[in-house]
Amino acid sequence: MPDLPDALVLARIQFAFTVSFHFLFPAITIGLASYLAVLEALWLRTGKGVYMDLFKYWVKIFALIFAMGVVSGIVMSYQFGTNWAVFSDRAGPIIGPLMAYEVLTAFFLEAGFLGVMLFGMNRVGKGLHFTATLMVAFGTFVSAFWILSVNSWMQTPTGFATNAVGQFIPAGSWLDIIFNPSFPYRLAHTVSAAYLTTAFIVGGVGAWHLLRNHETPQARTMFSMAMWMAAIVAPLQIVIGDMHGLNTLEHQPAKVMAMEGHFDSHPEGAPLILFGIPNSAESRVDHAIEIPKLSSLILKHDLDAPLAGLDTIPPENRPPVGIVFWSFRVMVGLGFLMAGLGVLSLLARWRGKLFEWRGLHRFALVMGPSGLVAVLAGWITTEVGRQPWTVYGLMRTAESASPLAAPAVAASLIAFVVIYFLVFGAGVLYILKLMSKPPEPHEPAPPRTPVRTAGITPAAALTAGANTGAAE
Repeated sequence: MPDLPDALVLARIQFAFTVSFHFLFPAITIGLASYLAVLEALWLRTGKGVYMDLFKYWVKIFALIFAMGVVSGIVMSYQFGTNWAVFSDRAGPIIGPLMAYEVLTAFFLEAGFLGVMLFGMNRVGKGLHFTATLMVAFGTFVSAFWILSVNSWMQTPTGFATNAVGQFIPAGSWLDIIFNPSFPYRLAHTVSAAYLTTAFIVGGVGAWHLLRNHETPQARTMFSMAMWMAAIVAPLQIVIGDMHGLNTLEHQPAKVMAMEGHFDSHPEGAPLILFGIPNSAESRVDHAIEIPKLSSLILKHDLDAPLAGLDTIPPENRPPVGIVFWSFRVMVGLGFLMAGLGVLSLLARWRGKLFEWRGLHRFALVMGPSGLVAVLAGWITTEVGRQPWTVYGLMRTAESASPLAAPAVAASLIAFVVIYFLVFGAGVLYILKLMSKPPEPHEPAPPRTPVRTAGITPAAALTAGANTGAAE
């Protein structure tokens, strides 16, 4: 019988599973909330019903995805106490306040205005409803701000000291903790990735309806808006990603070495390895397809610039090369495909064939889920590339886990997998069902909900009583 995974491995698998599942939902809602705000702003400015039809179409999908994101996020917070209690104890004085700020600002902001945005279209004025939509969109950004600040501090910790019991505590200004060296780059890269994720989902849905000859103004408008985002944001994301990579090279060189597959140092210019099979046991990349010195040009802007390799890193401090190597290539490859679709859409628009070019529509349909795959690949690159550290260079993952037995962690992992696929699988299928229906003129709004828990308002009760008395 092969050896069964120990508790640490199972805890890592559990957190990887839940965070990957959760991350998909905010990746959509961050961009979709802003898209809804743009649609409502265009409706208010132009008075064109097509924008309100699209707003009502996508707001129902947003509500479902938002709810699934909240539920899946709550589960993750419990794991800090169950599976990662040592990490929570040592890093709590830093991580705890930042997570609390996220709840007190972003979550309360979203919760306070979400109901108005979803159900208040016919109950409040246009200005107040638009304000609610803007606040929900702003709340999703603020949430990303705090969560990414926490993660970035774990990647590039600054502004802290260690007390007598080994806890990380603030030292000086909280601004040094919040705006740590990698945070601005990670925030820009992640938020723009969320916008691209939404754009390609919207574009894929629009392409689906155009291919099915649902060539309504609503389908045309959503496809056109999505292609503008692809054409503008995808090339910009490549530039932001390059800047983020240079920052990572400065603060986490081992991660970049794993991404590039550089087991050996290159004193006179490093090649760019396009593809290959990383062989960590032999410290080489088998069957490598590479371009000489191009990695030095990208990372150092000099063909002959020396680049250190993993041979300069102690073996116990090296990240898993194979996973990081391939996840990075999936992310980059999809990024260039996104930019290619954006360029093709510009060509089609210039030729007046944006809504007639079937090949473009098929390409957009296939690329619909590409943003979700890309953000997962990027997240895997970031998190696995940080290993074997929880707090980079200071606290190892092996030191962070709770003293649990493997069967206990395995039982909760199995429960998570079964429940997640049943509950969230049903939710995703329902969302796909909504997307399969084309947006229509005078798209119905979300159903009206009762103001009171009892299901009836006092005014409605009085009216019902008066009507009953009149009937008698």
